[in-house]
Amino acid sequence: MRKILLPGLIIMMFVFTGCATEVIRKQPTEVVDFSGRWNDTDARMTAEEMIKQCLDSAWVGAFNKTKGRDPVVIIGTVVNRSHEHINADVFVDDLATALTNSGKVRFVAAKGERDEVREERADQQMNSAVESRAQMIRETGADYMLKGVVNSVKDETKGKYAILFQVNLELIDMTTNEKVWIGQKKIKKVVKNPEYSM
Repeated sequence: MRKILLPGLIIMMFVFTGCATEVIRKQPTEVVDFSGRWNDTDARMTAEEMIKQCLDSAWVGAFNKTKGRDPVVIIGTVVNRSHEHINADVFVDDLATALTNSGKVRFVAAKGERDEVREERADQQMNSAVESRAQMIRETGADYMLKGVVNSVKDETKGKYAILFQVNLELIDMTTNEKVWIGQKKIKKVVKNPEYSM
């Protein structure tokens, strides 16, 4: 009986070992693209490139010259009109990081974040010592709002497809509604499925 069971157990060990999940750690900035879908690399690279374009354009210098200070920017809505599910929050976070780290603008919290801060500030008025309370009506107003949209076009045939992602961003003057900067970034991917190449 032992002679029969032992080889069977060894075979089962090899089968289960071969099916084990393998995890490989990567640097967050390393490009990893398995499916051709919009991913974290696309979001980060697009945000960094477009914010650089935006802040290298003429409106920043014109504002500095007129007002004598750095402009204040807020991020509005980034709409996903592509055929894929895209987590816009990841892209917005990357835009916020690129803006903040540029050193060329001041960046204020978006609506959802402000609501939470305002709630805490109101609570402080009732429950915190006078000398430690955050003052009311002292928020920094934004000079400009950055808004955008993500579109895509897909061309598909058996075994492969090409996809174009197009991101459009606009920087809008909060007082005049003037669009002081419009930018566009395109990413094109070609994906081949080896299952269909047989």
